[in-house]
Amino acid sequence: MTENVHETDSRHMPGNHPEGPGDRDGFARIRAVEYGYLDETRHIYLDHTGAGLPARSQLSAQTDRLTRGVFGNPHTDSPASAPTTALVDEARERVLRFAGADPAEYTVVFTPNATAACRLVGEGYPFRRRRAELLLTLDNHNSVNGLREFARARRAPTTYIPLAGPEMRVADEAVDAALRGRRGGRGLFAFPAQSNFSGVRHPLEWIPRARERGWHVLLDAAAFAASNPLRLSRWGADFTVLSWYKVFGFPTGVGCLIARTSSLALLRRPWFSGGTIQVVSALGRWHRFAAGAAAFEDGTVNFHAIPEVRTGLDWIESIGVEAVHDHVARLTARLLTGLAGLRHSDGRPLTRLYGPRTTARRGGTVALNVLDAGGSVVDERIVARDSSAARISLRTGCFCNPGAGEAAFQIAADALRRTGRDRTAVTMEDYLARLGLPSAGAIRVSVGLSSNTADVDALLRFLEDAYRDRSPSPDGLVPRTGC
Repeated sequence: MTENVHETDSRHMPGNHPEGPGDRDGFARIRAVEYGYLDETRHIYLDHTGAGLPARSQLSAQTDRLTRGVFGNPHTDSPASAPTTALVDEARERVLRFAGADPAEYTVVFTPNATAACRLVGEGYPFRRRRAELLLTLDNHNSVNGLREFARARRAPTTYIPLAGPEMRVADEAVDAALRGRRGGRGLFAFPAQSNFSGVRHPLEWIPRARERGWHVLLDAAAFAASNPLRLSRWGADFTVLSWYKVFGFPTGVGCLIARTSSLALLRRPWFSGGTIQVVSALGRWHRFAAGAAAFEDGTVNFHAIPEVRTGLDWIESIGVEAVHDHVARLTARLLTGLAGLRHSDGRPLTRLYGPRTTARRGGTVALNVLDAGGSVVDERIVARDSSAARISLRTGCFCNPGAGEAAFQIAADALRRTGRDRTAVTMEDYLARLGLPSAGAIRVSVGLSSNTADVDALLRFLEDAYRDRSPSPDGLVPRTGC
């Protein structure tokens, strides 16, 4: 009976299309069949780094599954619990296969998102003064930057490796120097496989290099996995974090910590909760953690959503991650070429790009500012307002990556320190004034599986029509509340 519950009507199986997507026509068919709601609603979606979009067949598969079976809380043994437990276990196996990770060496912990996966590592990692420090690249999402507070609480130092040059990359020499550690110490080295700000793909070769020198490595793969193979069997990160909605849009509220089982054993949780313990005493005031992933999955896992991770992975792999990679690279090349060609009548550039100008060692995330007719940065709130009116979804602001933003806007460290100490600065406008910045952030355009050339071309037309030879006024903009 359990096996029948797991079956899905073939009409709703992802990837059931008459021809594969190995060429551009294949992606056009996928766009029409699976993401036709974009064109039906005349929506130009260019925020794939913020969230992927779900295929129609993914949504149909969940409806079909939930209306053909009964699924209960997996923390028991019952006719409703058994199929739930089996589906969650199958999803774990499917994640390991997608990540190229050996089940004998890796454990999958389901979390609400990549942020929660980072927190599990940070709160449990044995940071110690002079013995286990934290090493970060300046280009990191705040979910990774926040690890420094766990290190600080245990008096362990945090070191940032700077970004170099207009492409906003990290020099190998700087990584090698940092891996020597303070006073020869080691600890946790964390970096993104792909920047959520500039799209830079940082070298995964850093992982074995760091581990050979005694470091543990946390890899943020949230922006990377949607269009690149992980291959953990080759790179061997100790901890890899993901949010699945970034990869295939649905479900939200499910992420993963994919950990080397030996590295997971190093983490010491500061508390316990329902589902994480094997046995506990209230009066005796002692507890024993459950084995493996269960010790890190607080409360009841999202058992209705987790099986859809398997559905999403089936969908992505029916297309082919490499095919998605090539599709994204083609669109990114078109976008970069188009942005470079946008000019005001006097020849001044219409945009300022942050990060790589070509598709070499970069993903489909492109950060920029719009420049007005006088060469000044157009307030990002103006672009947000105007693009929304044109039914274009893109991202404006800091993208939760302050280090990359500080490097892009070339803000001096001493100015940042002074501003941080200035207690008279209470609003975003105060901070911007102290730092002498014309804007609070950038514009981020990101393409993905469901994107096409028409989306890219529509954005380029919008930028030219809205800002060429113009200096739009910021009057009437809503005050900034944060970044």
